[in-house]
Amino acid sequence: MAKPDYYEVLGVDRSAQSGELKSSFRKLAMKYHPDRNPNDAEAEKKFKEVSEAYEVLQDDEKRAAYDQYGHAAFEGGGGQPGGGFGFGGGFSDIFDEMFGDLTGSRGRHQANTHGADLRYNLDVTLEDAYSGKETSVRVKA
Repeated sequence: MAKPDYYEVLGVDRSAQSGELKSSFRKLAMKYHPDRNPNDAEAEKKFKEVSEAYEVLQDDEKRAAYDQYGHAAFEGGGGQPGGGFGFGGGFSDIFDEMFGDLTGSRGRHQANTHGADLRYNLDVTLEDAYSGKETSVRVKA
């Protein structure tokens, strides 16, 4: 069975801008979210389709590849030398994109910097977490 067209899945025009894509994605993701439709396999399937479509169309590079090659751009060699694109983010990136503005994050992750990992345990009260209290932590270089 052929995959549905990503633009049709989101219900947008091929010329849709990022704001329109995001708005349509949020509306459909809320409608089909598994928490809102428990034990509904069809809603879960639609939620995954909507998430996959948005993952591709919100990224300019992936969208250009999709516009040129269709779904083949993301399969094995996918019509592109050296292979297609993969979906590396998963649901955390989708929800980051969906709710990032509410938490103050940008939605897109900055490039990872290489270095030693640091760990610091910090106790946070529920009130501080809710109010968005910021705390500084000093690290010895």
